[in-house]
Formats: sequence, structure tokens, C-alpha cells
Amino acid sequence: MHYKITLSYNGSDFCGWQRQNDAPSVQQKLESGLSTLLRRDITVTGAGRTDTGVSAIGYVADFETVAAIDDLEEFTRKLNAILPDSICIHSVEDCIDGFNSRFDAVRREYTYYIHRSKDPFVENYSYRYAYPELDFDAMNKAAELILGKHDFSCFEKTGSDNRTSICTVSEAHWYPYTPTVCAHSSKEASYWMFRISADRFLRNMVRAIVGTLLEVGRGKRTPESISVLIDSKNRCNAGESVPGHALFLTGIKYK
Repeated sequence: MHYKITLSYNGSDFCGWQRQNDAPSVQQKLESGLSTLLRRDITVTGAGRTDTGVSAIGYVADFETVAAIDDLEEFTRKLNAILPDSICIHSVEDCIDGFNSRFDAVRREYTYYIHRSKDPFVENYSYRYAYPELDFDAMNKAAELILGKHDFSCFEKTGSDNRTSICTVSEAHWYPYTPTVCAHSSKEASYWMFRISADRFLRNMVRAIVGTLLEVGRGKRTPESISVLIDSKNRCNAGESVPGHALFLTGIKYK
């Protein structure tokens, strides 16, 4: 029997999605919970890796088991009861044989949050970047040059083992927003989010892109320099990676 799980998790408690030998991961916690309920070892496939501290909303995973689960709603309730508070199972559903939550995904979306002034209500899930002036128009001009199919080696973590560094980016843009609870409710420009969608992402790619675009906003780079940077395929030429706690996987689209 083949099942699909939809879940969300707070990444601050984990080394990322993927199972590690010496650190807690979302995959390990989920497999442990499923194995306890089903009384057999369960291996879970996830939609993709997330870095340490990165959170996810609507993440998708799948697993197989010999015996059918009679009441999926009750099973979901029991699974939530034994998992830590940092993981929430939204649903467990039957899925077609051959479904693979990783390889069947055709688009993934990430959102990165920054705030410009000190705010105790968003500090844990947003990056405080209080540099006096940021040119978001320039940052969006630079982001437009990321769109399309490119070799993104310049934004890939050094030493990664991907078979290819080519990705197709369909969205990359900065938007102002207002959190539900915030300390500067009259200052909408204090809060910004960067949304990026692609068919696939490399390790550390989004955080490196955000760090580079922030340098554009500060005037340390021109928007046009992004094309030269991508062509260089050299990680050393890109900006520093921003912290992971402000990054969320916010969408996965399947065929």
C-alpha cells in the first residue's frame, strides 16, 4: 500500500529534512513515528532536502507499507499525537503506485523573509537586515536576470554532489508585506519577502541568491552584474548566504 503525507514543520529543531547519523532530522522523526504506529520499519521519501533551520509549509512525502491503513483520519490524529510539536501532519492519503514525492514534483517554491527594524514578533522566522538603504527596485531588476534556464553553480554550496547544476527559475521577486502580528504595523516597508519558484533547487541556492540580491540593494553590485556572475559558475563570486531560519519551503506542484 502506498500513501502520501502532507505536513508542515518548524525547521529550527532540526538539521534539515534528510536523515543524519548524529543530528535530529524531520525524516528521522517521521519514520520513527510511522514505524511505531505500523509496527514495522518504515522508510519515507520526501519532496527534497531542506537546510538546517529551514521550515516547510505543505511539504509532501510518501511511504509504503504491507498492510492497509483502515482509518486514515484516525491514523493522522495518532501520528500527530506522537510527533513533536514542531511537526504537523495535515493528511495521510492513498496514492497511486509509482508516485514519488521527490521525482514527480515539477515546481517548488521558497519564500525568504526579512525585516528592516527590530521586531520581537518576527525575529525567529525573519532575518533582521537593518542596513539604512536598500533599493528594492534594483534588487527586482537583478532578480529578473535569474529567470529562465541557467547553470546556477555560482549559488551552489561548494562540494555538492548534484548530477547537474542546471535549473529553470519561473519566479523571482521581492514583495512588501505586513505580518499578522508585528511591532511596526504602520510601516509596511519594514517587512519584505523574496519568493522564488523553480523546477529544482541546488543546496544553499536560495540563501546564496538572497545574500547576493541584498548586495545589489546596498549598491555593492549592479543589477546587470548578475548575468556575469551566473556565467562565471563560481560560488566565490556570489554573496554570502543569509541565515536559514527565515527561509520557508512554501509550495510544491506535481504533474
